[in-house]
Amino acid sequence: MKIAQVAPLIESVPPRAYGGTERVVHYLTEALVAMGHEVTLFASGDSSTSARLVPVVDRALRLHPAKPDPVIWHTLLVDRVRETCNEFDVIHFHVDTVHLPVAVHCRTPSLTTLHGRLDLPDLTPLFKRFARHPLVSISDSQRRPLAWANWLATIPHGLPPDLYHFHPEAQDYFAFVGRVSPEKGCDRAIEIAIACNTPLRIAAKVDVHDRPYFEEKIEPLLDHPLVTFVGEIGDADKDDFIGNAKAFLMPIDWPEPFGLVMIESLACGTPVVAYGHGSVPEIIEDGVTGFVVHDQAQAIAAARDVARLDRRACRDAFERRFTAPVMARHYVERYRALVQEQDARVAA
Repeated sequence: MKIAQVAPLIESVPPRAYGGTERVVHYLTEALVAMGHEVTLFASGDSSTSARLVPVVDRALRLHPAKPDPVIWHTLLVDRVRETCNEFDVIHFHVDTVHLPVAVHCRTPSLTTLHGRLDLPDLTPLFKRFARHPLVSISDSQRRPLAWANWLATIPHGLPPDLYHFHPEAQDYFAFVGRVSPEKGCDRAIEIAIACNTPLRIAAKVDVHDRPYFEEKIEPLLDHPLVTFVGEIGDADKDDFIGNAKAFLMPIDWPEPFGLVMIESLACGTPVVAYGHGSVPEIIEDGVTGFVVHDQAQAIAAARDVARLDRRACRDAFERRFTAPVMARHYVERYRALVQEQDARVAA
């Protein structure tokens, strides 16, 4: 198939550091190319891909020295896709909603994977206006606020099978990886670790708008002898950082749409202790690949009990459900169904 992947321009594909959506687009694109499909990637010019790259802007916008206007450049992105849309069998958008007025009038079948939270009130009139456009959710939980929308499927994210390695033996520490923000629960993770008398290693980025929260709420907790803060780390460092931990702590306080870090942990063989918000119960098999908890008392008890879980079961769940080839096969099924539906409409 001739497939267009349309990525956000905020980060490169793949991103240099943080950037969940762009990472998923990269893994999907590479898997589709490996399957023999002819893939075109619309992205920033500093992206790296096995597909044909259409560079819409020279560098990713977030750290671009010229500070380009994201609205203008995403408008240009959509127009580049529009003028070449007849070259493709299917167009796969990952850019939230800016493309919808164009996509619904394009003859080439298209679909959109929504990567963020959908419990925002302005989304209801928007998706009612564009109710015919096909959507893919990344968890069943994510789609519930818009349950009436035109959902084709829920397709979980996937990682390359060899990106992380199975770690059969754990060291005596817990891991926390993510952003330092109120909804991510870093303070809860520290409380859990101290209650278990177990070291906690924190690898987290602090965005500018979260700096006051970090300085007021989290920084004072870092003086505890059990707590080590290492800052932001990349994929190369995550393998051992997560893989050597006896559990990954994810005491979130928000409706997580997916949570890539959970499947990163499973890929390493590290069980996850997570609050049961959003996608968590869909990804973590309670009592098998981790524990799904609902308060701090349950979290502390689960963290104390995590050594009884089979780390091989975590890796097996990853290989069965959350690899990039599995994700790509699910998307190709949807692509083909859309093309068949379009052909049937033309024939009629």
